[in-house]
Amino acid sequence: MKVEIWSDVVCPWCYIGKRRFERALAELGDDADVEIVWRSFELDPDAPNVQDGRTVEHLARTYGMTIEQAEAAQARVAQVAAGEGLEYRLADTQRGNSFDAHRLIHLGRAHGLQDAVKERFLRAYFTEAEPIGDRDTLARLAVEAGLDRAEVEETLATGRFGDAVREDERRARLLGINGVPFFVLDERLGVSGAQPTEVFVQALRQAAAQAAA
Repeated sequence: MKVEIWSDVVCPWCYIGKRRFERALAELGDDADVEIVWRSFELDPDAPNVQDGRTVEHLARTYGMTIEQAEAAQARVAQVAAGEGLEYRLADTQRGNSFDAHRLIHLGRAHGLQDAVKERFLRAYFTEAEPIGDRDTLARLAVEAGLDRAEVEETLATGRFGDAVREDERRARLLGINGVPFFVLDERLGVSGAQPTEVFVQALRQAAAQAAA
């Protein structure tokens, strides 16, 4: 089964959804013969590579909250993440444009390392407070995930995989995806959001049954 997952590396629920989906696969064990393909989705495509200001201030402006309300919202998300074994440092995150990160995730797929690159970027942003839009930082992280430095630097210096990112985003619009994470199972079933693990288990079983029918 092919599972395509639209997500962004600066989306806190995307990391939570990744862990819950991985747990669903683990629960199914040998019954889960799944190929995961990470698809690109930019929550803020107009963002500069590196943005000044605290994330909580941006959150408050975007959703019309007070700083106190935004801090409380971040605390709730961090608590949910902790329940999935993730350490979030949301107050320290460094916002930025994620387009280059998505290009490198496509590079990762070309070498069978897409999940490793995706995981490294998510952990770097949410746990290590790395500036995810900074190219030097991205290059270091991608190499840590197993990619070749020369190819990473060449990709960042050119427009390589830019068309692939835009194609993912075009497909997202065609599918009506306006929020992430969004999971498409075998082009048969869509699951929106960081659902509980049991929902993913049920969806995987349903998609497998439909494919076998």
